[in-house]
Amino acid sequence: MFNEHPGKVFRVRDLHEHLGLPTDEPSINVTCSRLGRLVRQGLLEQPGRGRYQKRT
Repeated sequence: MFNEHPGKVFRVRDLHEHLGLPTDEPSINVTCSRLGRLVRQGLLEQPGRGRYQKRT
């Protein structure tokens, strides 16, 4: 998703809905944790709480 839309900011719940993943709270929390790791590695940016985009 991030490579297809490099400038777009995604909410975690929107990512789950688009990818057909469960939208329950535990699943969302796991994804947030994984996306947080990608932010720390410098691959993604976090412009707001629960929002992620590809680093430009």
